[in-house]
Parts: sequence; C-alpha cells; structure tokens
Amino acid sequence: MSAVTWEPGAAAGRARTGTMRTPHGDVQTPNFMPVGTRATVKTMDVEDLRTVGAQIVLSNTYHLMLRPGEAVVSQLGELHGFMAWDGPILTDSGGYQVLSLDPKISEEGLVFRSTYDGARVELTPEKAVAVQEALGSDIAMALDVPVPLPSTRKDAEDAMYRTHRWAERALLAKRRDDRALFGIVQGGAEPDLREESAQAIGALGFPGFGIGGLAVGETAEQRDLALDAAIPHLPPQAVRYVMGLGDTGGMLAAIERGVDLFDCVIPTRLARHGKALTRDGDFSIKRAEWILSDEPVDSACTCLTCRRYSRGYIRHLYTTNEPLADRLLTLHNLTYTFDLLRGARAAISEGRFVDFRRSIERARMGD
Repeated sequence: MSAVTWEPGAAAGRARTGTMRTPHGDVQTPNFMPVGTRATVKTMDVEDLRTVGAQIVLSNTYHLMLRPGEAVVSQLGELHGFMAWDGPILTDSGGYQVLSLDPKISEEGLVFRSTYDGARVELTPEKAVAVQEALGSDIAMALDVPVPLPSTRKDAEDAMYRTHRWAERALLAKRRDDRALFGIVQGGAEPDLREESAQAIGALGFPGFGIGGLAVGETAEQRDLALDAAIPHLPPQAVRYVMGLGDTGGMLAAIERGVDLFDCVIPTRLARHGKALTRDGDFSIKRAEWILSDEPVDSACTCLTCRRYSRGYIRHLYTTNEPLADRLLTLHNLTYTFDLLRGARAAISEGRFVDFRRSIERARMGD
C-alpha cells in the first residue's frame, strides 16, 4: 500500500472532495499548499500557518539541495524537524526552477550552474528522488522536463516523452516505503499530448499526479483544455495536483474539473508587493485613498489582520518599509485562500459548487 492514499468524499459533477492520507496527517481536498521554498513560508512561522488553516506545505528540492544541503536537513530531523512543522510536506523536484537557469538537458538529466556560487550541479531523476527522500517529505515529485509557453509542438512532444522515461527511472530509484512519489503530466498547450501523457503516466501506478507546465503564461482557455484532456485519463483513486496554480478563478475552474491540490506563490508574493486578496476583488494597500481609512482589509474576513488593524495603518507600515506589513498581508491573503477552498469543499458536499463558483466570480467583478 502506498504511503499516501486518497479517499473519495462527495462529488458535484466532476468536482470532488476527499481525504488525502499521509504519514504526517490527513489533508482535506480540494486544498492549497503555501510555498515554503527554503523550508519557510516567507514571513510566517508554523503557528501562523496553523492559524490560517494550512494542512500541508510545499518546499523546494533545488534550493534545499544547494543550501543547506539535504544531508544537513536530514541530520536536523528531516524537513519536519528542521522547520518544526509536524504536518504533511510535499517537495517539488526542482526541474521548474532549473529551467530558468538555461540548463543543459540530456537523456541523463539536467546540468546547470548554482545560483549561489556558480558551481556545476547535476540533477538526474535518480538524484531528485534520493535528495527528496533525504529531506523526508511525505510526497516527492518525479523530475520532469517542463517547457515554457509558447513552445513548438516538437519541443512539447520531446519534453513529454523524456518526462515519461524519467518517471520510470524515478520509480526504480525510490527506496523509502514510508514516503510517496508522484508522477507529472506534461504536453504543453496541446490537448492531444496532454491526453497521451496522462494515459502514459497514469499507467505507471503513482498514487498521485502533478499536472505540470501550466500557470506559465497560457490563457485560461488553454489551461482548461489541457485539464479537460488530461484528467479523465488519470486514475480516479489518485490525487490530482495542478502545479503552480493559485489564483481564485484558476483554482475554481480546476476544481470544477476534478482537481484536488494546488500550490502557488500568489498569496504570499502579492502580499509582499502590497496587494490584498478579497471577496470583493483585489486591491493595492499602497493607494493614497487608504491614508485615513479605518476599514479592515476585508470586513468579511476573520483573520488577525482584519480583526485588529485598519487599511490606513497597514498602508503606513508598507510605505515606511516596516516588515510587519508583509506579515499582516500574508496572514490575510492565506486566510482568504484557505477560506475559499473551505467554501469550495462545503459547496461540493452540498451539491452547489457551480453556483458557488459563479457567486465568487460575480462578487470579485463587482456585480
């Protein structure tokens, strides 16, 4: 039996709820993973994460293998002990980050220069698994070959077939029975390639599947077509995870198509740029109109930020470069995101997800 399993709950059309069981606890799906690239979600500690409703977090293999190194993390209690988080952790393989470094890609793997000291680094499917097993994450991701969009069909096809071959190597390299490994679907913006990739990767027996190569500049229509092509060909008892997707509209569209899991830097990165996510639409706290505002960021939100502080005060913090501004907006944006996913789960359970999605989208458009 896999170390990670998914048990179905309710369904409304293709949208579904469920429970993902991991060695460090259960995750109610659909759900969102805050991005803790270097074993920390920026400006948050683990108590903050619990407070906002996080059930699982994501960390990054590429950064952690370079600094402090997987051996250090392993000796300090693996990721759970290292970052003092006792809930589930997923690590991505690092392939997406390496892509931005113009790596040399061969059948063996990726060769690139470290962004920290310029050292030559090799990352193969086998090493990606070994590093993640040393980190001790509950869920490791197989190394894939993502392609930027737009890309030629030939580039998308070559990357997809190499991803399939690397997935088979990753499975052979897996050593820890107490940890899980997920495969990744590729195929660019080509629906027929997405279908082919889902069939090939879906047949390998992974307990979960990332749908990669999205949230990289494609249109909403391209994204939805890719999901429509891939999802029906993935095993229904496995976790479906759209990698890098975290905007409100995108997540709701994917949930309606049967997606279970998301990760994205949007809530935390936008917070550090002074942008608040709200039910009535997003806005910048930097705007001069908030100087004298005693309103909370979102009157319908129950987070610490909205209970205690005004827009005027947070604007003051932001414009004077006080670090507290980043923390307060991150607390709010993550609370908004988890409230959205909690609402989606309730709506699916009650058979009203389509109406829920429409009401959210109307409110954010000001209707």
